[in-house]
Amino acid sequence: MEDEFHELTDRVRTELRSPQDLVAYERLLGLARKNTAAGREELARMLVAVERPLWAREIAAFILGCAGDKRAFETLVLLLNYREPVRCATAAHALGRLGDPRTARAAAALATNPLRTAYALHPVRLLAELRAPQSVPALISTLDRLLTPNNPYWRVALACVEGLGALGDRRAVPALTAALPHPRLAAAAAASLARLGVHEDATEGRPGDAAGG
Repeated sequence: MEDEFHELTDRVRTELRSPQDLVAYERLLGLARKNTAAGREELARMLVAVERPLWAREIAAFILGCAGDKRAFETLVLLLNYREPVRCATAAHALGRLGDPRTARAAAALATNPLRTAYALHPVRLLAELRAPQSVPALISTLDRLLTPNNPYWRVALACVEGLGALGDRRAVPALTAALPHPRLAAAAAASLARLGVHEDATEGRPGDAAGG
């Protein structure tokens, strides 16, 4: 957690706007260093207190999530679906260590929601990390939906391709094969298929740039 926590606290420090913010920030860092049951109780109360700034709840949820405290779940899922990718990444890291069985279901719901595709990159990566029963079906469903001409979310599609290769489930073969003609996905799709024992020539029969021109 150490490197990720330092990155989080360095980023949050730039969001502080008053001496009171700095006092609250230092208090959070102190609770993280002490790592006591009483400290975790205080952090958990911060998650539900009114008028707490987002950065304070983010730090509290990250600390609790990495400690396996399931009280962080709701806040982390909210951040996983946030409009700022850096907060999504932080939440995904903590959720990956939380050990809550609800995490995979929440990540799958976010990844497969066509209205939230712009924010699906980190849920997709989290699903691959979790290796949960929901992971492969959700990644296949998301990838299939993104294999359309000039789709702007090719990075999400690429994360699906890479995740499916890492998961090593042959149910992904049709979706990965369909990704081969897409120039931004072809190399990763061929590599993922090879990991599944399927060797395709990714340079043939490639129509124009689909999945993100």
